[in-house]
Amino acid sequence: MVVSHFLKWIYTAKVSERADDLQRRVIERAAAASALARAYINADLPFEDRCAAEAALTLLLDDASSKVRLAIAEALSMSDHAPLQIISALASDQPEVASLVLARSPLLTDADLIDRVAGGQKATQKLIADRARVSMAVAAAIAEIGEPEACATLLANSGADIASLSFRRIAERHGHLPSMREALISDARLPADCRHMLLIKLGETLKCSPLVLALMGRARAERVMRDACVKACVTLIEGTRQEEHTALIEHLRLRGDLTASFIIRTIAHGKVDFFGSALVALSQQSEQRVRALLAGGHDVALQALFRSVGLAAATHAIILRALKIWREVANGKRLAGVQEVSWLMLKELGGQSAEGDLAGLVKSIHLDALRENARGHALAIAAA
Repeated sequence: MVVSHFLKWIYTAKVSERADDLQRRVIERAAAASALARAYINADLPFEDRCAAEAALTLLLDDASSKVRLAIAEALSMSDHAPLQIISALASDQPEVASLVLARSPLLTDADLIDRVAGGQKATQKLIADRARVSMAVAAAIAEIGEPEACATLLANSGADIASLSFRRIAERHGHLPSMREALISDARLPADCRHMLLIKLGETLKCSPLVLALMGRARAERVMRDACVKACVTLIEGTRQEEHTALIEHLRLRGDLTASFIIRTIAHGKVDFFGSALVALSQQSEQRVRALLAGGHDVALQALFRSVGLAAATHAIILRALKIWREVANGKRLAGVQEVSWLMLKELGGQSAEGDLAGLVKSIHLDALRENARGHALAIAAA
């Protein structure tokens, strides 16, 4: 009976009514619609009254004023018991109305949300990316086709379940944007291979910068950026969990970056776990055997392992020297860092007078370590 009177009242407005009267009636309709919606989801209504209320709310979807539909959306947007057809209609309404439902409603399925992400509207994608909970499937859709703003919102959402593959797609699609690189790199969930991808993208951006090209020239800029990316990748390994090593190694291998010089650089810096993971991936031998050899294997067995992964014989002596020092450090028998290890590796090649590409690589590692240690010393003095 109440619903019946409500519907009759809605349609009693006269064309001759003044504008302020019409505005007042809109406000009253919105308030009544909100009360009806809240009664539907909160009150224990008899079946007939519930059906009548649902019919009235459905009819109100055609109200000329968005304020009425907005009032319904505010009342129903967070309910598990709202009428599905009303939620669906409100989600397709004008942005002011739809935003409440898209951002809140638990009745919208992953399929519903993915369809709306595919619609391509930035505002809609951002609203969905910022929902209290974003499933892995919805996150994947945003990563695959979402605008940069939506992807940034997704990364900032602690309630989003983002798969490693989705991180990679965001990095591939938007990693050239500085703001997106910053958002990705600051995310603790970002896989190590994605971090390396972003380092490469940053290097490519810098080497193509007009300022860099003017100062260095193209050839030198490429060489400097390549060296910088290699050094940054060695640093990246420090923050990479061992279970991520396999993915990072495969990424490096496919890019052609898993070179002998890179492996030598990692062992010089004491990244023995990563070195072991690389040997496992390249030799196809069991992880248990490779780890046992690195921990205490004889030189002959280790050299056979190095040959199996394609490391040239000329590199074996310096790798073995570095490995033995890091073993002693791990066992508490010695204190040493990159500076000392790289110097002893260089001595294996003949010291500072040694020539050739391999000696040049070890010298550069040693000089970098000297500079880094001197910089740290200077900063410590300044802070004292």
